[in-house]
Amino acid sequence: MAPSPPAPSPSLVARVFALLRSFDADHRAQSLATLARRTGLPRSTALRLARRLVAEGALERREDGDFVIGLHLLEIASLAPRGHGLRAVAMPFMEDLFHVTGQHVLLAVREEGEALLVERLSAHDAGPVLFRVGGRMSLTGTGVGLVLLAHAPAEVQESALETYPPGEAGDGVRTPADLRRLLSGIRRDGYVVARRAWPDREQRTVAAPVRDARGVVSAISVVAPDQDFEPAAFLPAVRATARAVSRHLGAEGGTGRAGRGPAG
Repeated sequence: MAPSPPAPSPSLVARVFALLRSFDADHRAQSLATLARRTGLPRSTALRLARRLVAEGALERREDGDFVIGLHLLEIASLAPRGHGLRAVAMPFMEDLFHVTGQHVLLAVREEGEALLVERLSAHDAGPVLFRVGGRMSLTGTGVGLVLLAHAPAEVQESALETYPPGEAGDGVRTPADLRRLLSGIRRDGYVVARRAWPDREQRTVAAPVRDARGVVSAISVVAPDQDFEPAAFLPAVRATARAVSRHLGAEGGTGRAGRGPAG
């Protein structure tokens, strides 16, 4: 039998993005050795690519030799309509919601099989929050994620159902069948009210979809400690905010009765 052909080497673009993706919340500054280890690239290749990215402003190099993300990437990212473009439309309404509730206000979009946090407003006394702007969140483990999952393509939903960790969605959603019913309820009702127990606290959330002319493009939520959660106030406020953002994006946001699921 003829030997298998060698696997093609990664393209230049793939190597550049592997290097950029190696930066995260726990690796904001990286040495050359760390870049090479985390990307699997030869040290000489990692150095050559990093130097080129520094020259283009995508990376910066500190005095201690470590590399950090450069401001030019922020300039480029600010043009993304699903990120900063959406944020620019939503921010005035999010600020109103923040002032009404005094809690965490989250805006997220779906990026493949995860939720990506586009913006977060947080009061100083609103309690700890687990998610950072630009960070990824579980679709089944957060309120905004569940709303996005409920309106995701069928293949994304089926993948989430197949890999669902029992109980991640909280509130008795133990099995994929429970999760399927929850997603159906979110589509029917137009929002989700959720509770989830973290190791040191219990939080609740209400999340609703934001639409444009094509359909659901993001989700917005309020997250609060259980003892501070006021559904009679938070639910109408979140729904009104989602509708207002939707109108400014070119579509009316749908609403309805509540489904139940996890906080976030």
